[in-house]
Amino acid sequence: MFLPVTKKEMGKRGWDVPDIVLVTGDAYVDHPSYGAALISRLLESKGYKVAVIAQPEWRNAEDFKRFGRPKLFFAITSGNVDSMISNYTAGKKRRATDDYSPGGKSGKRPDRAVIVYSNRAREAFPGVSIVLGGVEASLRRFAHYDYWDDRVRRSVLLDAKADILVYGMAERAILEIAEKASKGIAPSRMDGVRGTVIVRKDLCAYPEVIKIPSFEEVSSDLDKFNEAFKGISFGHNPMKSPAIAQEHTGRYVVQIPPAKPLSTEEMDALYVLPFEYAWHPSYSPAGGVKAFETVRFSITAHRGCSAECSFCGIHLHQGRIVQSRSAASIIAEAARISRRPDFKGTVSDIGGPTANMYGARCKAWEKEGPCQNKSCLVPEKCPGLRLAYDEALRMYGAIASIPGVKNVFIGSGFRHDLLTDKYSEKYLEQMALKYIGGQMKVAPEHVSDKVLEVMNKPRFETYRKFLEQVARISERTGKKIYLANYFISAHPGSGLKEALEMSLYLLGRGMSPEQVQDFIPLPMTFSAAIYHTGKHPFSSKKVHVPRTPRERKMQRALAQYRNPSNLQALREALKELNAEVLQKKYFLDSKKKKASSKKF
Repeated sequence: MFLPVTKKEMGKRGWDVPDIVLVTGDAYVDHPSYGAALISRLLESKGYKVAVIAQPEWRNAEDFKRFGRPKLFFAITSGNVDSMISNYTAGKKRRATDDYSPGGKSGKRPDRAVIVYSNRAREAFPGVSIVLGGVEASLRRFAHYDYWDDRVRRSVLLDAKADILVYGMAERAILEIAEKASKGIAPSRMDGVRGTVIVRKDLCAYPEVIKIPSFEEVSSDLDKFNEAFKGISFGHNPMKSPAIAQEHTGRYVVQIPPAKPLSTEEMDALYVLPFEYAWHPSYSPAGGVKAFETVRFSITAHRGCSAECSFCGIHLHQGRIVQSRSAASIIAEAARISRRPDFKGTVSDIGGPTANMYGARCKAWEKEGPCQNKSCLVPEKCPGLRLAYDEALRMYGAIASIPGVKNVFIGSGFRHDLLTDKYSEKYLEQMALKYIGGQMKVAPEHVSDKVLEVMNKPRFETYRKFLEQVARISERTGKKIYLANYFISAHPGSGLKEALEMSLYLLGRGMSPEQVQDFIPLPMTFSAAIYHTGKHPFSSKKVHVPRTPRERKMQRALAQYRNPSNLQALREALKELNAEVLQKKYFLDSKKKKASSKKF
């Protein structure tokens, strides 16, 4: 049974009013890959009455009155994606569709959704308690550079006028908040809940707090912005990090230390909750929810990512400590999926942020947490990071043997730098032979070592070693491994020279990848700090930042040189680089491309 989304559905459960109303910017999909569903089902399992308002009409407060005033609080999230990322392209143009909305219809979620939803909830019920959560809240919890406004915005907790903000993965924090609220403690008065951010007039209750530069300072001083970024970067370790405070016009935004990671047993318990593995039936006339189709028959095996890619928010939100479910739990979920009437025989993914980090472990994580001064994967994998390829292969094999399961595919992306040695060879071979359907997703991101260093990615030679491993396995097995390579254009550190270096490499390999992403500075990421300040936050070294639409367009054109719409920008880029001689190399290297050269 779905959680109630209407007053009529709530009445069928015999409720007069819910304890918690969860508001989300996504359509209501009752699947564990949707954070709103996961948190709702967890709260339900602990006896709380939870109702869901998905994609409310946000231009007035009426929709927020649907269930009446909740006994405990509104829990508000923008959904699985930051609303500005969901609504706008890297070129700041409004997107025509939204895969998280019924029928892909855009405009169903507002810009800065957690702020708008909070304002409407308070308008509907003055003084009601509001708890923020999800990616948008998590990555905007301190003063942060906002790409769309091109300025530093203050903590979203203040702009939303909410009572408390949950950052990171929310299970522990939301249960503690709900328990305290049920005992009569208002969320606005809750102190010491790990994994939360609160607002206080003074810091008397936090004598050991680390103070970072204030909102006013970081708004006007680029060096202070990077100083604050460095301070925040020391606050991600759940075993050691202290509280952090940032003043905002006489008040302090206080980050309580992160929540402890879930144990394997706690992870397993989440995935036996009674999910429907479907979108709410009310969406069927509109054609359903497109984003759900990619995860309908997928299984989350783990969370967290040991990598710290500069542009990525995953390690900031899910943490660097990899938390994996037991193989038995995953196999049991696959068996349940196999018995569904809509299951056609293919498990589409058993993964997480990185497919080949399932079961990864490090002795330091349990007591010390992730190392502050050393990366797990860059410049190369730390010997202390143990992988679990044999365990993963046994699990995939067990799932493949379940009656009704015809195919088991791993659709999540792979870290290619963890697939270059002898230990990974058997794993990669078995993946190629049995578990990669179509293309294997990898993310070299760039070819210039200068850019890769800024991205905190391994040197490009590592990718070459991976390709050699792929070639050996393909030759030995007779099974070609097709790669879907992801690249980023216009990342800080990349000038036109570096973009040309990548372009010529792609041209030499006959690649014109569709999977090129124009860089977007996500709030609170390392890359966003560089984009805003033009400096490396730790070394203060100047870094080139492609800011203008013209340069960004030229860099994309160099990466996607075969796209006819990029020809003019490509010509401009080659002219700017004094490399017009390369026009022939780009456009006259085959008969098929001769026609394109006429456009120059």
